[in-house]
Amino acid sequence: MAGEIIPIIMAGGAGTRLWPVSRDTMPKQFISLLEGGESTFQATIRRVTGADFGRPIVITSNDFRFICAEQLAAIGVEADIVLEPERKDSAPAVAVGAVLAKARNEAAVCLALAADHLIRDAAAFVADARTAARLAKDGRIMTLGIRPSEPSTEYGYVRVGAESIGDNAYVLDAFVEKPDRATAERYLAEGYVWNSGNFAFSAGAMLEELTRLAPAVVEAAEAAVQKSVRDLDFIRLDPAAFAAAPKISIDYAVMEKTARAGVLFAAFDWSDIGSWGSLHAVKPQDAAGNVLEGDAAVLDTTHSLVRSEGMLTTVVGLSDVVVVATHDAVLVADRRRAASVKDLVTKLKAEKRPQASEHLRIHRPWGWYQRIDIGPRFQVKHITVKPGATLSLQRHHHRAEHWVVVHGTAEVTIDGEVKLYHENEAAYLPIGCVHRMHNPGKIDLKIIEVQVGSYTGEDDIVRIEDVYARG
Repeated sequence: MAGEIIPIIMAGGAGTRLWPVSRDTMPKQFISLLEGGESTFQATIRRVTGADFGRPIVITSNDFRFICAEQLAAIGVEADIVLEPERKDSAPAVAVGAVLAKARNEAAVCLALAADHLIRDAAAFVADARTAARLAKDGRIMTLGIRPSEPSTEYGYVRVGAESIGDNAYVLDAFVEKPDRATAERYLAEGYVWNSGNFAFSAGAMLEELTRLAPAVVEAAEAAVQKSVRDLDFIRLDPAAFAAAPKISIDYAVMEKTARAGVLFAAFDWSDIGSWGSLHAVKPQDAAGNVLEGDAAVLDTTHSLVRSEGMLTTVVGLSDVVVVATHDAVLVADRRRAASVKDLVTKLKAEKRPQASEHLRIHRPWGWYQRIDIGPRFQVKHITVKPGATLSLQRHHHRAEHWVVVHGTAEVTIDGEVKLYHENEAAYLPIGCVHRMHNPGKIDLKIIEVQVGSYTGEDDIVRIEDVYARG
């Protein structure tokens, strides 16, 4: 089956239950949360890179397009990056992936995967993927079921039917929602398995079932792909066509209704690391059951997760807590209620708090910037530009800027004049001037930007020319 399995990686989620580290502008699938430094998105891509798999199809949002491309390039993998105009849950994403896979190969077998799961045993995963794909070639839509290690209330469950379809796989009897504790204990005793949210299917079978059970989903997906356009290395789905798709999960749209569903008992270890509680469970713990990350210290504290992204963070005399400190927000929660962080983020968004969605560090295709200070008529930023990268040619109506080089070399264009600036040198950009910055070197360019003017918002940028095709 060399190269016959086409991975469809769904990488557009927000991961709000891992706030404040995961936010809309940089969600959990792109953040290094585990050992090794790579994101779960990169780890997912690595698992489906090999002789059994074809070129991946990554379904994500416009906001994450450059993050996806950068993280793929960092591990040397090429993929089709498909941009959803808006979030529509998993059914439209799976439909788009199936349409693209079928266009590539009429008999394509697909493996739909979430980009934010933890699977440590890659060899066992590949073996299970082969088995599921083999069963999918016969028309089955296979879900990869996970034998529960505990009566978790954070996962959905699958009731396994009595009829075997071979290879440690059975007809799927029913999907059930996340239960309460007592129900989860009963499910465990009755042999239910966790629903991992990962599926194998032939593109044709999935599209047939979508056409029968959720025709609006597949009609919107086909139209959005047909009218899609190429933008640099990305495939942009047509916004109007995609907007017609209902917002629905693949579980509700197909898996709970189809007679083709099967469940494979997966042999690999798995966690969706969907909350701080589940992350605590998979991290190395000290003798007291604590997970400490960053500049953190505890006294008489047990079974807790303490993570600091800068400031010294300390905990005394507590048990079963989560404490997460970032540069602009601190979370303190009962570890057993860690899943409720999602509700907290909803409340913060309703209060229009920017920390609910935005990080202080904002990633751009050329690098990143982070606010250091802001006040009336001024703002100070730390800006890092990757080697060879170039900011847009732009002007501002309301502010002047001072660029102080602290590391590397900056090639600065001001009203058509180009000049190099080295460490401890500064460029002055008056209000209204047309300017651009480029890093001509082999190392990161780091500057301190001081903005002075009546307005310092990000929307006071008039882009005249941009190598990244941003508006």
